[in-house]
Amino acid sequence: MSRSEFCQASRIVIKIGSSMLTDGGRGLNTEAIGSWVAQMAALKRQGLDVVLVASGSVAEGMSRLKLKSRPKTLHELQAAASVGQMGLIRRFEDEFQVHGLLAAQVLLTHDDLSDRQRYLNARSTLLTLLDFGVVPVINENDAVATEEIRFGDNDTLGALVANLVEADLLILLTDQTGLFDANPSLHPDAKLITDISVNAELLDEVAGDSISGLGRGGMFTKVRAARLAARSGAATVIVSGKIPNVINSVFQGEELGTYLIPNIAPLAARKQWLAGQLQIKGSVSLDEGAVKILQSAGKSLLAVGVTSVKGAFKRGDLVSCLDTQGCEIARGLINYGAEDAGTIAGKPSSDFEALLGYADEDELIHRDNLVLV
Repeated sequence: MSRSEFCQASRIVIKIGSSMLTDGGRGLNTEAIGSWVAQMAALKRQGLDVVLVASGSVAEGMSRLKLKSRPKTLHELQAAASVGQMGLIRRFEDEFQVHGLLAAQVLLTHDDLSDRQRYLNARSTLLTLLDFGVVPVINENDAVATEEIRFGDNDTLGALVANLVEADLLILLTDQTGLFDANPSLHPDAKLITDISVNAELLDEVAGDSISGLGRGGMFTKVRAARLAARSGAATVIVSGKIPNVINSVFQGEELGTYLIPNIAPLAARKQWLAGQLQIKGSVSLDEGAVKILQSAGKSLLAVGVTSVKGAFKRGDLVSCLDTQGCEIARGLINYGAEDAGTIAGKPSSDFEALLGYADEDELIHRDNLVLV
């Protein structure tokens, strides 16, 4: 994807750093927040899905609690985050309401994205919110996170969310212009890197850890985040949030900040990941009609075309799709566990609720989660 193709994106994740949101730790920067929300609202009016990852709960909590220095103990940090999160989400809710939009608070921990079931639940919730036209406002759940489960930074959280919702573009708003070929605080002649492959070796040289532990220009975590986002094919732009109308300008392809180019397209990345999975947990056998639909029409697998189910798989596991001769023709992530899949096999989706007592997805395997083999 080139910059000129950003306008073709359908889903964007925007991460705003603490220093931007809290005006350097002096309290919420309400004017800037209003501007960013107005830009996100403009994207929504164009039909885009927008997900916001917002830092700043600890910094806002410190301001409200009148703490002069950042707490050092975990329980004090969690307490500050709890207080600050109230102000942070209220500000965003008020600003989005100005534009007739609803916002939803979503707090995540690393466990939520490392456990398969919780990962799928988080994904389903976020995608449903987007279907409703709501803007999810995501932050790490600092009030309960411990050192063992913390993401460590919201750049990483932003990247993982981009993977989670299969975003086309991740925009990291920071207080820096972008990524430079040398530390600009030490080298006044350092030049801004405008476009570079996410895997370029130069990135390791110019964005490594600094003595302060923040990275050169605070860029180490952002480069790492861009590489994480690229695993699902998402492009990343690191850019200053101080630039007027910056979000819409980036979306329109203006050469602002640093564009880290992924090495694979989003759908191709997902299909490649599915094709390479080795841990197949079970199988579903298909009738001739379902086989034909999968192979020729590229559609989702419906339960009505399934004749039998084997294995002890859970929702979200990888299963094989077998033809009438028992040969694997496809594999994908299944939306129902083995017992429930067996119950609805051969049945239309309209019967799911009566048979199971609930109904999640109409498809047994969605086409975006299925690859032909």
